[in-house]
This record gives sequence, C-alpha cells and structure tokens, in this order.
Amino acid sequence: MAKRLLVAYGLWALGGPLGLHHIYLGRDSHALLWMLTLGGFGAGWLWDFWHIPGWVATANGVGVARNRGGTVPALSPLRLAGQVTVGTYFGLVAALGLPWVPVLLAQPLAVGLGVQLVSSVGDQTAEAPNVLAAAFLASFLFQGWVLAVLLVSLAASVAAQRHRRYKPRGTPLPRLPARLYHLGLACLAFAAPLACRGLCGAAGVLGTLLALPRAATELLLLPLRAIRLLAETLGLAGDPPPQPPTTGFGARSWSQRQQWAYEV
Repeated sequence: MAKRLLVAYGLWALGGPLGLHHIYLGRDSHALLWMLTLGGFGAGWLWDFWHIPGWVATANGVGVARNRGGTVPALSPLRLAGQVTVGTYFGLVAALGLPWVPVLLAQPLAVGLGVQLVSSVGDQTAEAPNVLAAAFLASFLFQGWVLAVLLVSLAASVAAQRHRRYKPRGTPLPRLPARLYHLGLACLAFAAPLACRGLCGAAGVLGTLLALPRAATELLLLPLRAIRLLAETLGLAGDPPPQPPTTGFGARSWSQRQQWAYEV
C-alpha cells in the first residue's frame, strides 16, 4: 500500500515523540529509538519534519538505490553523535534501574544495545557482535573511572562505525500486529527495571510519610515522659505497693516484720 505524505505528517504531529510516523513508514528501529528517548529528546522529533518527504518516497520505492553507491555507507557524524549519546543514556538507565546486576554485565550490554539501535536506523546497520565486544572490552578497561559510561559508549560507537553496512534489500516486513508486539516487548524490557526501581522508592517514601504522625506524637509526648520519669526517680510517683493478702490464710502467713515494712 502506498504511503501518503499527509498521513505521515499527521502522525508526526499527533504522536511524533512516540514514533507513530516511523511505524507507518515501516521504520521500526527508528520508531523504537523515538519511543525510548521521547523523540530523540525532543530535538529529533522536530528534525524529522524536513525528512518525512524523503522517507515517504523511500517507503513507496522511489529513489531507494541512489544512496547505495558503495558497499559501505558513508561516515555520518550525526549518526556517530547519536550513537554516543544514546549509548551513554542506556548505560545510565541500566545503572539506575539494575543496581543489583554487576556493573561489568549490565552497563556494557545496555550501552552496546543503545549503540546498535542507533546503527540500525534507516537502511543501515552494524555488526552487533563486534559492537558488544567493544563495549565489554572498554567496560573492563575503564571500570572505576568517573566517565566510564561515556568512554564505553564512545568505544562501541567507533566499533559500530567501523563495521557499518547496508541492510539487505527486499526484506519483507512482518505484519503490523507482529511489529507492534515486538516494539511493545522492547519497551517493556526497557521500562520494567525503571518502574520497579520507582515503585520501591515510592514505597519507601510512603512508609516514611506514614511514620511521620507517630514520630510527631512521640516528640510531643516527650516532655511528659521526662517529667514522669523524673517523678518516679524522686519517689513522687509510681505504682502503689502490693497489698498483703486479706484472706485468713494469707494474713496468717505474713509476719509482723513484713507488715511493719509495708506500713513504712
């Protein structure tokens, strides 16, 4: 089915930060990137306005071969900057949402996936094993550094640019329900650790708020408790002494000395 320019612009205006126009044009990698970064942190969504006509033409099969003059795509500084930025963003999200996972496992994996996602936008891609290998190696070398996430992302981005290539032509897209299902799973995998972390933090805050009234009550009653303790220490207050038994058997069992002691 031919794609319409007006529909693409309408989806861009209504749900551009969520990548609806990219889903319409069959650009699922770009759509997923926009979903996870809210339209490229806002700037990418605005940048799409000038590229939609070309994407619509490409989706309709017009001018597909003009960008494939060689076997390796041309180096794109914009794509490289996006790889470094998104890789760093994914690494920080992994550190925030997966604190119980070892850093040498969660951080390079998240950075490599972020770089690979940017590499797969459009008609290009990169060799994922090489990108992940560079991310893990850089994470091992720069562990403990303050800017370790940025350095790992830079190393993975350089590896992605080194092993960039075009996607195979004529690959048919799955049906729309299957595409939406895959996009939903990817978004869930990204958001679930953050949601779990947020719920744990909210539960802690809620427990603190519920404990505030009790703490305030204890603080208000503290002077009264101090006065009572002082009175008990001075002998001015306290529990009354136990009375001797009043029954005949109990009265006979108490000695005269005990009676005098309690009277005193």
